[in-house]
Amino acid sequence: MEKILEALYDQFYEKPELAALKASVEANHNLLRQWLGKPERKLVLRLIDDETAIANALSLDSFLCGFELAWKLTTELNHLERERSALTDEVERSAHFVSEEGKKKS
Repeated sequence: MEKILEALYDQFYEKPELAALKASVEANHNLLRQWLGKPERKLVLRLIDDETAIANALSLDSFLCGFELAWKLTTELNHLERERSALTDEVERSAHFVSEEGKKKS
């Protein structure tokens, strides 16, 4: 089931542009390249990759939790609708029975 939800996520989720943030990251990355040596730059890139992986995992988890919540709400609403329908049917049967009894007494 989770693979199906992941496929839905991949198909329907549109990542926001976030142009200002991307420009800021790029500018700060360029500054770091000027100030850091090659080993330090590699470390910074690994940190960025790890942060990106965390953000992607959180995004997917958020989608899955939202989908699960929507599923539970839908199930609950369907259950309430069936109960309401059964109650309405019962009231209508009772009303019909009462009206039939009233006709017999008249």
